[in-house]
Amino acid sequence: MNEFLIGMVAALVAVGALWVWLKSRRRGAAKETRVFSSIEQLRAIGQLSVYKVLTKEIVTETDHSWGEFGARYLGWVLSGKKMAMIFEFAIDFRYDLKSPGFNIVETGPEAYAVTMPPCDYEVHIRDIRFYDEQGSRLLPWLLPDLLNGFIGGRFSEEDKNRLVDAAKRHAEKQAIELIGNMQSEVQKSARNTIESLSRAFGARKIEFSFAAPDATQVEVEVSERIAS
Repeated sequence: MNEFLIGMVAALVAVGALWVWLKSRRRGAAKETRVFSSIEQLRAIGQLSVYKVLTKEIVTETDHSWGEFGARYLGWVLSGKKMAMIFEFAIDFRYDLKSPGFNIVETGPEAYAVTMPPCDYEVHIRDIRFYDEQGSRLLPWLLPDLLNGFIGGRFSEEDKNRLVDAAKRHAEKQAIELIGNMQSEVQKSARNTIESLSRAFGARKIEFSFAAPDATQVEVEVSERIAS
């Protein structure tokens, strides 16, 4: 029965992708936080992405989530250089359809009970840039002359890696807060998606149960422009 649902999703994933594209074409100016509730993609390994959050944060001062090293460098750049940092990351919510926790039981004519596994999360830092308030212009992440002025010497590869790690810790903290606040929306999206697909294949009654979420753990990836 699991194979039946995976095949069912694959048959309609193109329709879902077209719907996402048409919706994005109608979307107006970008907001600081954008939420997408739809079929994003069906991975070859059987993972269904049902919810995505794109958030853009304007940082004018650091908090404890940046750690001592991040606060030391960024505090000087933000206050001493009168900069603002634009921090953008994405969270992808997905379910592993090959997980042992995913199960479908036929309970009657055209009726099924679906058990969903715990949700998985993927966090990706898309971009970090500085905004020069005095010059009214955007500057790239880790601009050497900004950081060297504070250190009084060369900004080393080790320094860069430690600062990127601070950015990852900040993204992890922000992501965990968002994940905790969006469990009901994510489950509703998964339920609506699978119900729509199942009914297209003849199912009339579908009951859902969701596994209790595990302790939230996220792995934060960074784009090449930040890591390089």
